[in-house]
Amino acid sequence: MNGSATYTASSVLDIKLKRGPQGLGFNIVGGLDQQYVLNDSGIYVAKIKENGAAALDGRLQEGDKILSINGHKLENLSHSAAVELFRSAGEDVQLRVQQRRAMAMNGPSTSRPDGDSSSMSSLGILVVVLGAAAAIAFLCVRFQPHLRRHF
Repeated sequence: MNGSATYTASSVLDIKLKRGPQGLGFNIVGGLDQQYVLNDSGIYVAKIKENGAAALDGRLQEGDKILSINGHKLENLSHSAAVELFRSAGEDVQLRVQQRRAMAMNGPSTSRPDGDSSSMSSLGILVVVLGAAAAIAFLCVRFQPHLRRHF
């Protein structure tokens, strides 16, 4: 495991991460100038990077609100000021995190690495494609005698 955790309240978690070759292994959104959640200028986890420190630790989740880093509260900060705190935080980083809960988001509900904010999931696309293939197969079988006429 890449860190340790302590639960201080029902939804607040202290996580210690060790910066790896890929940094801390997650992207953030939010700030005074880029509100991610309506009426909240907090900093949120947008994306957990595969095989990064956060992913290997397993407790930080997309949508979690980061309350502080190394004791520095992330209140009333611009996005760039928060990014600078993360960059200068050192190798051992202590995060206080409010775990994700249902809330009104100001932006896409998912964060995809390719920048596509489409609301249709991969599973939804697969269901549509398989449904279309089944319909085509049914039509081919149903009308096969009509397709084999000799001229």
